[in-house]
Amino acid sequence: MTDGEIKALLSLLDDEDNEVFSHVSKKIISLGSNVISYLEDEWGTSFNSLKQKRIEDLIHSLQFDDLKLKISLWAKSDKKDILEGIYLVALYQYPELNFADLKKDVEQLYYDVWLGMDTGLHPLDQVKKVNVGIFQKLKFSANTKNFHAPSNSMINIVLEKRKGNPITLCIIYLLIAQKLNMPIYGVNLPNLFVLTYKSGQHQFYINVFNKGLIFSKADIDTYVRQLNIESQKAFYEPCSNKDIIQRVFRNLIHSFERLGDLEKVAELKELYNLL
Repeated sequence: MTDGEIKALLSLLDDEDNEVFSHVSKKIISLGSNVISYLEDEWGTSFNSLKQKRIEDLIHSLQFDDLKLKISLWAKSDKKDILEGIYLVALYQYPELNFADLKKDVEQLYYDVWLGMDTGLHPLDQVKKVNVGIFQKLKFSANTKNFHAPSNSMINIVLEKRKGNPITLCIIYLLIAQKLNMPIYGVNLPNLFVLTYKSGQHQFYINVFNKGLIFSKADIDTYVRQLNIESQKAFYEPCSNKDIIQRVFRNLIHSFERLGDLEKVAELKELYNLL
């Protein structure tokens, strides 16, 4: 459609006839996310509250459809890049978030930690160096005060505030460690997400939510017994990037359930099911 045809279509969004609006909205949705800029311009020049609300809903629908496509493609990809995955989660709340900017922020974190590293050290000491960089130099910490806040699952907010929940802090730690060529992976423990250093004869675990506390397999055994649940191999071994992003979505769903926002819960479940 030409610019003139699109603008003419948008001018009908204030029509009070629901049948007309239904026809117009379906046509707009069919045009895809490229029409969003036109909708934003139309919103800015309208003083009709009904029209503005309709435009807001249409923009959200278009952005949500675009996000569903991106998540489906990520889920089907061979690589399943963890930074891209957590970026897609954040897009749900922050559709204007730029991936290049996010990647640049992570690059800076890596550089700041790399400055204090010594690759000749024992793996335990290497991890302690990373801990110093992330928790002392960069000031990342656990968000215990607002643990269930949805913002704790948003990578851009966690990078900005330097506070997050166990899994987002682990993702940041993981991204830095991977760029340092350290064999560190995520581990799905019940009620807690942690990391493991696993290479050859060396395997130990890292509780990022507790400032990088290092612990052992025996500690996991004790933890599982205290929870009175049956032990599983998944509690000790690395999980996939897909597993990590699925858990982020589950956390986010739980956050909005606590807030009583059932509309967001339904949308997030739809996104989760795409994985």
